Amino acid sequence: MTGPLVLGIETSCDETGIGIVRGRTLLSNTIASSMDEHARYGGVVPEVAARAHLEALQPSIERALAEARVTLDELDAIAVTSGPGLAGALMVGVGAAKGLAVSLGKPLYAVNHLVGHIAADILTSDDRATAPLEYPTIALLVSGGHTSLLHVRDLTTDVELLGETVDDAAGEAFDKVARLLGLPYPGGPQIDRAAADGDPKAIRFPRGLSKASDMAKHRYDFSFSGLKTAVARWVERAEAAGEEVPVADVAASFREAVIDVLVAKALAACEDRGVPRLLLGGGVIANRRLREVALERAAAAGVAVRIPPLSLCTDNGAMIAGLAAELMASGRGASTLAFGADSTLPVTEIQVSPA
Repeated sequence: MTGPLVLGIETSCDETGIGIVRGRTLLSNTIASSMDEHARYGGVVPEVAARAHLEALQPSIERALAEARVTLDELDAIAVTSGPGLAGALMVGVGAAKGLAVSLGKPLYAVNHLVGHIAADILTSDDRATAPLEYPTIALLVSGGHTSLLHVRDLTTDVELLGETVDDAAGEAFDKVARLLGLPYPGGPQIDRAAADGDPKAIRFPRGLSKASDMAKHRYDFSFSGLKTAVARWVERAEAAGEEVPVADVAASFREAVIDVLVAKALAACEDRGVPRLLLGGGVIANRRLREVALERAAAAGVAVRIPPLSLCTDNGAMIAGLAAELMASGRGASTLAFGADSTLPVTEIQVSPA
C-alpha cells in the first residue's frame, strides 16, 4: 500500500462518517447513523442531526483508528466535508477536523461532499479491486438531499455541473411518497419493498422536466415535486371513491417514473457530450430497480457503468479521505483554516480554501 494516510470526517446530514485510507486503499469506513432518531419526525431534523454528530464523533474516530490499526500520530492529513449539506451538521465536522489538525500539527483538506461521492469509486480494499477511473465521465449522484448530473473531466481539477434538482431531490420524493402511502421513514427502502409486488405500468405518473417544452432550458435538470403531488392526488381520488389504495402498484409506478427520468437524462448527457461512461453514486443508488434499469439501458446505448460498493454510496468519511488523498497525490496544498461550513457549496469548488 502506498500513498498518504488520511482520516476523513463527513457530517453533512444524519450520518457521522469516519474513514481512513492510504492512497486509494480503504482501511476503515465507520458510520454512526442517527436515522432512528429522525424516524419519529418522518425526516431529518437538523438540530437533532447536529447533536447526534457531537455525541458520535469521538467514539467513531476511535473505532475507525482501531479498525485501520493506526494511530492519530501516524496520519499524514485530516480531511473534512465543508459542504454542501446541513449547516449545523457540517459545523460539527468542520470544528472537529480543525481541532484535530491543529492539535496534531497535520495538514487539513476541506473538500466538496458531492465530489467525494465520485472519489468513493476509486477506493480499493482486500475484497475489491477497481480499474482507474477514466476521464471524462458523466456522474449521476442521487441522495436524500441531492440529485446532480456532472461532467467529470478530472476528479481534482475539473467537475462541471450539468444539471440538478430544481425542487425535491429524488430521496426526498421517496420519503414524502412513502409517508403518503403509510410507509415508515426512510422512504427509499420501504418503497422498494412495496414495489416488489407491484406493476410499474399500472399508473402513468408524470416524468418531470421531460417534455419537449422543458428540454431547451432544463435538459439535465430534475424535478420531483410535481410527481409527488400527482401521487398524492391519485391516492386522494382513490380514497374519496371508497377504493382500497393499491400500495404496491402506486409504489412501483412512482419508482418507475423517478428511475425513468434519472436514467434518461444521464444517458442523454453521455450522448450529448460523447462520453461512453456513467458513474452512479449517492444513497439512492442502493435502489435495486434503479441499478437494474441503468445497467440495462446503458448497455443498449454502449455506455459503461461504474457503481461503488453500496457501503460507499451512502454518506461516508472514506470518500472524503479518498478525495483528499487524490488532491495530495496531484500536488495540491492543504486548505487554510479560513474555511467554514458552506451548506450551498458549488460542486465546481472541489477543495475549499486551498493555501
